[in-house]
Amino acid sequence: MLKSVRNVGLEFRDGLIPDYVMGETSCCVLFLSVRYHLLHNTYLEERVQSVKKDDPTRYKTKLVLCFVDVDDNEVALREINRVALLSDFTLVLAWSWLEAARYLETFKAYENKSATIIKEKVEAEFLPKANDVLTSIRSVNKTDVITLLSTFGTVKGLMNASMEEL
Repeated sequence: MLKSVRNVGLEFRDGLIPDYVMGETSCCVLFLSVRYHLLHNTYLEERVQSVKKDDPTRYKTKLVLCFVDVDDNEVALREINRVALLSDFTLVLAWSWLEAARYLETFKAYENKSATIIKEKVEAEFLPKANDVLTSIRSVNKTDVITLLSTFGTVKGLMNASMEEL
């Protein structure tokens, strides 16, 4: 997988408990393949416990990056998900080495970014809000919204209008 990581620099360190660390405290990643989990089903629990034992509050984001490399994976993924969930780790599934590498690159690229960059942008202006609300009605388009609001003045006025007025 490391051969596929291209867009970020890699630094190897001795003594790291997680497999990958982005920033000093922002994110740690434990890597696991489903095939390896099937052969060593306690491995993930042991790794999670070693991260928690080292410093339980050190990392803001804790991930299990799981490479799905077997076809019959339902039971194994359920077990992996259970361990991750009960340990406050987020499970991320990758279906190819390239996809797993891209996840690592993305985690690294966003290590110092806030959550606001992925949050929905909420309009503060009246017209865009009214547009969003009224165009959610399938038969109403943006032109209709402008016509209706210019006729009735407000959304409240529109809602209180009779069928004849509409």
